[in-house]
This record gives sequence, C-alpha cells and structure tokens, in this order.
Amino acid sequence: METSVLFTTAARAIVLTLCWLLSLEVAGQQGNGQVISHGAVIRGDTTKRQLALVFTGHQFADGGTAILNALEEEQVKASFFFTGDFYRNNAFGPLIEDIKQRGHYLGAHSDKHLLYCDWEQRDRLLVSKQDFAEDLKNNYREMAQFGIEKEDARFYLPPYEWYNDSISKWTAEMGLQVVDFTPGTRSNADYTSPEMENYVSSEAILRSIMEQETSKGMNGFMLLMHIGVSPKRTDKFYDKLCLLISTLRQRGYRLVTVDELLCLQN
Repeated sequence: METSVLFTTAARAIVLTLCWLLSLEVAGQQGNGQVISHGAVIRGDTTKRQLALVFTGHQFADGGTAILNALEEEQVKASFFFTGDFYRNNAFGPLIEDIKQRGHYLGAHSDKHLLYCDWEQRDRLLVSKQDFAEDLKNNYREMAQFGIEKEDARFYLPPYEWYNDSISKWTAEMGLQVVDFTPGTRSNADYTSPEMENYVSSEAILRSIMEQETSKGMNGFMLLMHIGVSPKRTDKFYDKLCLLISTLRQRGYRLVTVDELLCLQN
C-alpha cells in the first residue's frame, strides 16, 4: 500500500510537470485550443468537451464539507487554490487534509491575498517584484506543511483573479504558470451578499452558467467558485453543486482538475 501511494504521488508530479511545460510552451498562442490573456491561461482546449471546477479560499471555508460531499457523490475531482493565510489557519487544517486525501488538486492563491494591480489601470502595479515573489514563496511554504510541493502545484491562481503581463512574467520566472477563471458566467459572484450592489443570487448564477453553455458552450472552461463566503450571504451556491454537476454531465461534459484540463489529455 505504501509503495503504491508513493508511486502515485511520483507519477502525479511527473504529469504535473509535463502539463506545466506544455502550458509555458503555448503561452501567447492558441494553436492547441487554449485561450491566453495577459500571459495567463484562462481557458483550456476549446475543442474538447471538458471543464474544471475551481474553488478559491482565503478567509472562509463554510462550504468545505458540503462541496467535498457533493464531489464525492458525483465522483468528480476539483481544483482548490488557497492563500497562505488559509493554509496556516488551524481551523482549516483537517479540511485541507481531507481535500488532499480525496485526490483533488491543491494550489496557491498568494499568501496575503494582495491586490497586484490597479482595477482601472491594469498596467499600474501595486506591488514590487520583490514583494510579489516573497509573498508567493510564503504561500508555498505553508503548502509544504501539508506535503504539497511546488512540483505538485505548478499552476497559480492570483488573488482577486486580477493580474497583468508583469505578474504573469514574474510567475513564469519562478517556474509557475498563471491561470484564471474563464469569463462568461457569474459563478465567481457566489461570494456576494444582499447589501452589495453587485449581489447575484444562486439562481441567477446557475442560470448564467446554463445560458453560457446553451449559447456558446463551455469547452475548456475553468468555472470559479469559493469554498466559503461571508455569513451575510445565506443563499449558498455550493448547495447547488450536485445539480450543477449533474446538469453539465447530462450536457456531455467531462469534469476534470485544472492540471488535467491544461495537459490536453484525450
């Protein structure tokens, strides 16, 4: 049993490295069906009927158990990108161990959830290269406490899902590849609460996903949600995860992890 686990871990590391190398090679072009924006892969192969469910986490984790139970029930593997603060939060430790034990992808989301660049002037950086690198290294140090090495997590999802070409370049210099959610749905608005002007209900989120699928398709999609949200939001989108998965499957999609999605596996 121990030998088998070690072999599986080693094999996964090799596959992840190959996938990462492929992603670096295609950056800036779309010959393989991927979509690139500001140096980040924002969509996998658009010719293949598969997509990835992505969950980010920083401050909250209230949906952890419900999400894992839904994934287990539907026999789906997903991808989780957490900040260093999330990884070092002792209350979240058992959940992280559970995610890893179930074979889901675990990655980095920055250490302190920094805002890298201006919302209005995307080219204007708000962090120095040194501060960026140190923050990201700290994220990976916390991941290492759970046995997640850099070779296992080559894909990096920036905080706020907001970055620019400089951030992508600095990330590549550290041996990593920036990824981001695929635009077109409101799934990433699942954190909003009723008092916010940009509040989106779970029904509206689900409807936006189905409308995207019907009108334009979701091949290669990275569908981003949050593992936890503020208590102010009582309408939790993760409670609709089983319905979402079963509906996407009925429409012919294969649900995979980000590393599988970007590895262009058949």
